[in-house]
Amino acid sequence: DPSSSSLTQNSVVPELPGFYYDSEKNRYFRLLPGHNNYNPLTKEGIQYKAMECKRLRLLEEEEKQKKKTTRAGLNSSMLLQKRQLGLLSSTSYCRLVHELKVNCMQRRKIEIHSPDSSVAGTNNFKIIVADVACERIFTVNDVEHGGCKYGIINLSGLGKESLTVEMYDNLYFTNRKVLCSVPASFSCCVLSTLFLGRHSKLCLMGIAETPGCASLLPASLFSSTNPGDRPGMLCSFKISTAWSCAWCLNPQADNCFSTGLTRRVLVTNVVTGHRQTFGTSSDVLAQQFATQTPMLYNGCRSGEIFSIDVRQRNRKGQSWKAIRLFHDSAVTSIRLLKAEHYLMAADMAGKIKLWDLRTAKCVKQYKGHHNEYAILPLHVNEEEGLLTAVGQDCYTRIWSLQDAHLLRTIPSPHPSSKDAIPSVVFSSRLGGSRGVPGLLMAVKQDLYHFSYN
Repeated sequence: DPSSSSLTQNSVVPELPGFYYDSEKNRYFRLLPGHNNYNPLTKEGIQYKAMECKRLRLLEEEEKQKKKTTRAGLNSSMLLQKRQLGLLSSTSYCRLVHELKVNCMQRRKIEIHSPDSSVAGTNNFKIIVADVACERIFTVNDVEHGGCKYGIINLSGLGKESLTVEMYDNLYFTNRKVLCSVPASFSCCVLSTLFLGRHSKLCLMGIAETPGCASLLPASLFSSTNPGDRPGMLCSFKISTAWSCAWCLNPQADNCFSTGLTRRVLVTNVVTGHRQTFGTSSDVLAQQFATQTPMLYNGCRSGEIFSIDVRQRNRKGQSWKAIRLFHDSAVTSIRLLKAEHYLMAADMAGKIKLWDLRTAKCVKQYKGHHNEYAILPLHVNEEEGLLTAVGQDCYTRIWSLQDAHLLRTIPSPHPSSKDAIPSVVFSSRLGGSRGVPGLLMAVKQDLYHFSYN
């Protein structure tokens, strides 16, 4: 099959009539009528060129600030008048104001400073995750010799005209691919002295079919103090074939985290080291703990979503699954809404659904998302009434949570590719309680701020 031929770099590439060999992608592509040897025409090449033309056109419109209103007749003066007349509740007014502001966000590149001048801007961003207060951003970056390293970005400079941030790297890195990163906090006094702070990060590293690990990293690893004074990694748990992780903030299952593995779920207590295994029929690609109940929600490659009560004990032949929902494709991300009556889920078919957990029915669908095979996260901001997701086509889309209306589609500043899918964080308080609202986008080696201003 010429289209799937795999050749090493030093291989002699045979000429095949009707096919063009791309040395960068190391693949053959079928040529279309009208091609020539200097400008080979392929279906993939034509599609990519069309996508690039669209992206550049949208970027040009962004620069010229050619914005349309999110809804017909929606403007700030009309909203204010309705609010003054008592026709809009404070919640509805704030939600609609956020819709207007999101539609007018302007992109600005952020200058990244680091105590080590050789560090800033030299490695591609893979993942960015904000802490609960959005004061700092936890980052995962590629390194040149393979693997990943971690860092923390202080967002206090976002409110200034210079628009700069400070990035601190730690001395530790992993030679494994980081699959996801989630915030963790401890109330256990025995561990709090080790963290030297209230918040840390729970990071999951691993590659399919090779041993991986879940590591707890204290935030004090990333500081501007003398590197010799920095503490080491808090603890590390070797876990094989890991796909996802989640940290539990429910007091009934305190100090526990879960990892989604190949055909099983593993819940680990970091204090006692006790582990509990729940068998599944499919790989677990997404997880989240509830905070009001000791329930763990899991999204599987088979498209199934189910919950587990983590207070259960191992009993042979017992079914662990409580609530069960079904997608037609592999579930890549799940997010519980605050009241925990609703769950948002995205799959590899590009579908985003809002499920009512009380009736086990889909109540809304958010259209426009693009995904075919990637594990891409969802970002839910209930206070602002917004849903944000980055598609495999490298477009960032923002929807209204209430009625699933697509509010804005943001093109990537870089050409679309598998290694240039942006990672984003949205908050109305970037940098803390007195911070600035907007969207942070990390792509390649650059960090951008889409400001309300």
